[in-house]
Amino acid sequence: MFTAKKVLLTGVTGFLGSHIAIQLLNKGYEVIGTLRDMSRAEEIAKIISAHTQNIDCLQIVQADLLDEKIWLSLTKDIDYVLHVASPFPRTLPKREEDVLLPAKNGTLNVLKASAVNGVKRFVLTSSSGAVTYGVDKSKRKSTFNENDWTDPTNKEDTSPYYRSKTYAELAAWDFIKNTKTDMEFVVICPGANLGPVLETDFGTTPNMIISILDGSAPALFGFGYDIVDVRSTADLHIRAMETKEAAGQRFVASAGYLTFKEMGDILREKYPDRKIPKAVMPNFMVRVLSNFIPVIKPLLVELNSERKMDSSKAKKLLGWEPISPKEAVLACAESLIKLKLV
Repeated sequence: MFTAKKVLLTGVTGFLGSHIAIQLLNKGYEVIGTLRDMSRAEEIAKIISAHTQNIDCLQIVQADLLDEKIWLSLTKDIDYVLHVASPFPRTLPKREEDVLLPAKNGTLNVLKASAVNGVKRFVLTSSSGAVTYGVDKSKRKSTFNENDWTDPTNKEDTSPYYRSKTYAELAAWDFIKNTKTDMEFVVICPGANLGPVLETDFGTTPNMIISILDGSAPALFGFGYDIVDVRSTADLHIRAMETKEAAGQRFVASAGYLTFKEMGDILREKYPDRKIPKAVMPNFMVRVLSNFIPVIKPLLVELNSERKMDSSKAKKLLGWEPISPKEAVLACAESLIKLKLV
């Protein structure tokens, strides 16, 4: 008799987490999704149920990343763990520890419990923030791959979020290296996740598209990001979980690099009646505005840079075929308009 394999998915309510849950359920897995606040459980289950017929295979539980005991309980009889949950502040925190400690210690709590309970494979969601930052000015217009690491001690070229993701991933690799365990470990480092937003309480990256579509900005930022459709990132997580050759590997996830101007051009062609700016904001103006608009402050590390990532490893080793960055932008915009967020 076939028994569905159990996957513990942290951060099920997140932009990426909800898409991973949908794909896992559609593949026949039993999913235990964690969240911080059970008041959102019914809502997220309803949203996910619109995209799968296997909603009965989803169980939602409350768990705090810093609660060691809960993870020892939740990882019992689990085949795979996908650790997606991590704090992503929209503005710079007053205390860096408020971001760094939950990311690092939370990751270690889930990782240690998984090893104790004999989980087969643990997939960690890291970030391009752990790959392409903390470098000298001469290297800020380069192409990076899995062998590259952000230097978190270089605070000029990192943000608290990027440092938190780097320290969390480094701590995880260190744990795997120094712990006697049969549990396999894989890391995914995505660029900026776009693609379809499923609900009004969404993550941070779709705000890039909102800022272009809503007509509030007189000009576009003069930099860009590696873009990946959230559906492709979810697919890569599952490939990393299922594929034998992925064990012990690190994979960057990018479908291609787009500047804000290129995103604006894509959206202007699709929505010619919307007031989408063509001008590019000078860097000095971005610095000035960051003193008045806190959400801009973490973006200052992007000025005078063009950090691109090479995702050929995931394509070759895992057969990953990401949705194009243009489609990721358009799908994100379409969903935001449908949800009346712009």
